[in-house]
Amino acid sequence: MCDRMGLISDKDREIIRKKFSQMTHDVRLILFTQETECQFCRETRQITEEISSLSEDIKFETYDFVKDKPKAEEMGIDRIPAIAIVGDRDYGIRFYGIPSGYEFTSVVEDIIDIGMRKTNLSEKTKKALSELSKPVHIQVFVTPTCPYCPMAVRTAHKMAFESDKVRADVIESVEFPHLALKYNVKGVPKVVINENVTLEGAAAEPHFLEKVLEAAK
Repeated sequence: MCDRMGLISDKDREIIRKKFSQMTHDVRLILFTQETECQFCRETRQITEEISSLSEDIKFETYDFVKDKPKAEEMGIDRIPAIAIVGDRDYGIRFYGIPSGYEFTSVVEDIIDIGMRKTNLSEKTKKALSELSKPVHIQVFVTPTCPYCPMAVRTAHKMAFESDKVRADVIESVEFPHLALKYNVKGVPKVVINENVTLEGAAAEPHFLEKVLEAAK
């Protein structure tokens, strides 16, 4: 829905604006970049600025990764470009890298969930997440051209929204090759949970939850 330069077509702007109109709460779109912008920082800033301009309910904030180090540390941001999607609290929803290609839609839908303060996860999944006793860190490795990645991204971010124990990072593999190498990412989507439980492919919600519970033991 957007090209590599972060330009959203007029047609897509109207579609997204209409989707955002259903939101009932404010959303904060927080971007971390730096003065001398990294390889994809400029495009990521353009995309987030354009998205935020499509609704009065979206408040856009930008921080310098170096100059605003205390803020980055407070939010657990350790690389850029980074986007945090926040509501009346921080749900631990992060996107590292430019949200282009299929991942552009993931960000838009994340914003709507937070703007509505609800997800469509099943009641069974919500109950299981509410009973987590240990922290869960989900990392979802993606590429912009992967049509199956958004399913994993959305499930991870919905789980982060529903549980204070869950935080979910989406990582664009091409932009962070050292992480892709570290976690042996040979195909996407690849999900890494608490460093030791992995899931490959677009898993259905019940299977994804199974892996989260396994990692939380």
